[in-house]
Amino acid sequence: MITAGETSGDLLGAGLANAIQAIAPDAELFGMGGEAMSAAGVRLVQDSRTVSVVGIVEVLAHLSDIRAAMTRLKAVIDEEKPDILVPVDFPDFNLRLASYAHSRGVRVVYFVSPQVWAWRKRRVHKIRKIVDHMLVLLPFEERFYREAGVPVTFVGHPVVERVPAQGGTEVLESVLENAGLDPARPTVALAPGSRKSEVGKILPPLLETAGLLHRKRPELQFLLSRAPGIEPAWLASRMDGAAGIDLAVHCGDFPELLRGCRAGVVASGTACLEAAMTGLPMVVVYRMNRLSYFLGRMLVQVDHVAMPNLIAGHRVLAELVQGECRPDRIAEELSLLLDSPERAAGVRAALLGIRDQLQGRGAYPRAAEAVLNHWNP
Repeated sequence: MITAGETSGDLLGAGLANAIQAIAPDAELFGMGGEAMSAAGVRLVQDSRTVSVVGIVEVLAHLSDIRAAMTRLKAVIDEEKPDILVPVDFPDFNLRLASYAHSRGVRVVYFVSPQVWAWRKRRVHKIRKIVDHMLVLLPFEERFYREAGVPVTFVGHPVVERVPAQGGTEVLESVLENAGLDPARPTVALAPGSRKSEVGKILPPLLETAGLLHRKRPELQFLLSRAPGIEPAWLASRMDGAAGIDLAVHCGDFPELLRGCRAGVVASGTACLEAAMTGLPMVVVYRMNRLSYFLGRMLVQVDHVAMPNLIAGHRVLAELVQGECRPDRIAEELSLLLDSPERAAGVRAALLGIRDQLQGRGAYPRAAEAVLNHWNP
């Protein structure tokens, strides 16, 4: 049983499902996820879109849907009695489900560590009691769990294998031409996130930033990434600020959007890490409900919000969060990258160094082997 709760988890769950089936074709896979997991052969008993929200206040607004999904999945555990539960990230939901599965004698192999090293560290004591094996994607997480007494394996990060570090601009040129943009002009990538709740807050300042830069640098054009879970009509209804700007919307393989772009503005999260793997010089932004942010800041115990900065241990990328996520500040930081090829090259080199730290030896196959080591048919 594999349970993922958002777009990034759905992709990770799909990759793991394919790897498991390559080793054990007879394994039956079911659980919670989205289109990617379904396409990978996972029988969905719960659609993850009903629980895919971020932020304390936002969760409260969808509490009835989240509770219904939890009730449904607990019932599935009792009905189908899986040999193994593989929660994928999404800790507030998945740790509760894992606790229930453990109480029913189900082995729990957690794929993608909850960020307990960043906030609410006491959760590691619960993890030690209910998780049989933790599979981590970041190298520093392995030491954290080992010191806490949790069986752990660093498998590497799938994003390194999925995202090309560098390459020619042929793919980008094709994307630009198909979108009606000019491959000869400098392009800035805009990636406002994968959830409606975050896109609704992050997209407006990104479009205003594009407007500011367009007036000062008319040679620039902009390519906006639409995540698969964002409906075209919903996004179009929020594009009023794009009038008069050379901007196109692209939905597809995210790294294709980034290869050859001069710089970018990317929402903190999985997209930020994917962008970092291409070496894209960028500004990292984020906005959420004010109360959620206030409560979150009281709990978070790390110096950075951008994963590349956390891995590096220092600021490689500018972070503009909440009140700092303003068009003037974003344009200011972007201009530093656009005006200085040396600065941009330094950022690119630092990001590719972070990529080297995340190299594994086939993250999905290693994770699949670890999962199946707990299978006793």
